[in-house]
Amino acid sequence: MRELLNWLRERESSLVRLLGRMVETESPSHDKAAVDRFGAMIAAEWKRRGARVRLLHQRKFGNHIRAELWLGHGRPKGQLLVLGHLDTVYPLGTLAKMPFRVSQGRAWGPGAFDMKGGHTVALAAADALRSLRITPRRKIIFLWTSDEEIGSPTSRRAIEAAARQNQAVFVLEPAFGREGRLKTERKGVGEAELIVTGRSAHAGIDPESGVNAVHELALQITRLLKLNDRRRGITVQANVIEGGTATNVVAAHARASIDLRLSHAADARALHRKFHALRPILPGARIEIRGGVNRPPMERTPETHALFVHAQALACEMGITLGEASTGGGSDGNFTAALGIPTLDGLGPVGDGAHSPREHIMIHSLSERAALLAGLLATL
Repeated sequence: MRELLNWLRERESSLVRLLGRMVETESPSHDKAAVDRFGAMIAAEWKRRGARVRLLHQRKFGNHIRAELWLGHGRPKGQLLVLGHLDTVYPLGTLAKMPFRVSQGRAWGPGAFDMKGGHTVALAAADALRSLRITPRRKIIFLWTSDEEIGSPTSRRAIEAAARQNQAVFVLEPAFGREGRLKTERKGVGEAELIVTGRSAHAGIDPESGVNAVHELALQITRLLKLNDRRRGITVQANVIEGGTATNVVAAHARASIDLRLSHAADARALHRKFHALRPILPGARIEIRGGVNRPPMERTPETHALFVHAQALACEMGITLGEASTGGGSDGNFTAALGIPTLDGLGPVGDGAHSPREHIMIHSLSERAALLAGLLATL
């Protein structure tokens, strides 16, 4: 592990230049052409490293990229999956006001932390293994998806299919906190929409003939708040609401977008039942529920814990203290963990400010995380 780390530290400046090229190739989720430009850059990098690259073409969103790398001899003894995404949350043109820059040991820019730093880590890990002639026993599959930031609508099936053929999954989402902890547990995530239909009427002359959809929505939200259960790790929040047309018109329509978070898979089924058991409270009102949980929780299993302990031992060989964390945010690692595949998340670089003008990584963490990933790929 020391040899890996030292080799990578000597090449830190080239890693920063590589990260800069990635950040300067903007890739917002909803711009297929832009995501595909960045995808072409990533595909070319893996081809240069001898990987077998295949594009998984998509019509609406960017193409997903699958790269297979076998650094050993003979037949591999299984596979390991490295997972990440190509898309960012920033619209085209963000670079004009938030350019890539390096200052005081940090690299700043849109997507540097989430998660183009993760791409840099993966490429650096592959370079280190090859240059130091370290031969993993297993083939390495890299799957880069195009729509993680918007819920993985087209990539979930590809992720699950790939995961089923692998002994472990490593997710290159950013590290947790300044300590660079790995994520061994994530909440499940969902979004539900509550749509209310009432009946309009004049609010002053004939309010009794109307059915106020906004009032019904408020009553339903009050009911939904009772589903929150901190002990079970369940949160239900109505974060976007809209309704009505004018102050003197009884509102005929209203809706709310509701964020769902949960720690246990069994609670997803229970929440689904409770949402769809909702009935109108005001006479004449109608309600409709759409959506629900779309990312199952990543629960901390004994197998994932064992994988973390192995990573912790590798980090210790480098003189690095490695901890673990639970987070309320979801990732594509939720899908793989839900299939029972041991999954380690948060293997990307240490930094802060994801999805904000403060987004940055700590440069020293590029070599450390690349060495850790290389060590995991070489020893499992």
